[in-house]
Amino acid sequence: MPHRRPPHILLFDSGLGGLSVLSALRNAIPEAQITYLADDARFPYGAMQDEELALRLCDVLAAPIAERGVDAILIACNTASTTALPALREAFALPVIGTVPAIKPAAMLSENGLVSVLGTSATVRRDYTHTLIAEYGEGCRYTLVGSSRLAALAEAEMRGERAPDDALRSEIAPCFIESEGKRTDVIVLGCTHYPLLRHRFETIAPWPVTWLDPAPAIARRAANLLAESGFPVGVGNRSEPGEIVFTSGRAISPALAAIFEKYGLVLVKNAQ
Repeated sequence: MPHRRPPHILLFDSGLGGLSVLSALRNAIPEAQITYLADDARFPYGAMQDEELALRLCDVLAAPIAERGVDAILIACNTASTTALPALREAFALPVIGTVPAIKPAAMLSENGLVSVLGTSATVRRDYTHTLIAEYGEGCRYTLVGSSRLAALAEAEMRGERAPDDALRSEIAPCFIESEGKRTDVIVLGCTHYPLLRHRFETIAPWPVTWLDPAPAIARRAANLLAESGFPVGVGNRSEPGEIVFTSGRAISPALAAIFEKYGLVLVKNAQ
C-alpha cells in the first residue's frame, strides 16, 4: 500500500563509520528521515563473541525502533552484519539492510585477479566472508587483511586528531600483493569506518588501486526495498536534518560537532 509520507530509516553503527553510508543514503533517498544510532558505549565490536553481539544489537535497537516509528533498519557495520543479521530479522518485523564485504563487485572490477579485503579482524575471520568469496570470488585471489586499529584511527580523525601516516601505512601494507608480475588492483573496504580514511589511503598507498566503498550499493538496496514497500523514494526534496544519538553519554568535540553539521545531523539526548 502506498505511503504518502517519506520513510524513516534507523542507521546504526558501533561508532562513526555509518557516516560513510549516510552521504550515499541521502543521495539515493533524499526525502528520508534519518535517525543515526551510534553504540559507542561498546565500540569496537571486534572482541565481542557472536552471541553476545547479536544480543547487544537486539537490545540496543529495541527502544529506538519502538519509540521512533522507523520503517527500516540499516546496519552500517560489517562486523555486526556478518554476525547478527538473522537474529535482527527474526527480532524485528522491519526490513533490515546489512553491510557485507563487496566481494562480487571487486571480482568484476579487478583486471589482475588480485583483490584484498581490508576489514576488522572479526569480519575477515567470519565464515560469512569466506562463503561470499567461495560463491562470488570469480576465481580471483583474495587476501584478507584484518585490522584492529583502523576503526579507532578513523574515529580519532573525525574528532580532529590526525592519524599518523606511519600508523595507517602499516595497517594497509599487507593489502598490496605482487605476484607473477601482477599487483593488487582492487581493495574492498570491509568496514564502514575505512572510507572515512580513503583520502589518506590514496596518498600513502605504494601504487594506485581501486578502493571499493560499498556505500552506494547499500543505499541503492535500501532505496529499492523502501520503494517496493510503497514509500516515495527519490522524488522529493532533502528532509530536515537527521538526528544522531550516542549510547555512551560522552561529550563531543567542536571538530565532531562541525562534522555532524556537515552531514546534516543534530545531536540529541544520548541514549543510556
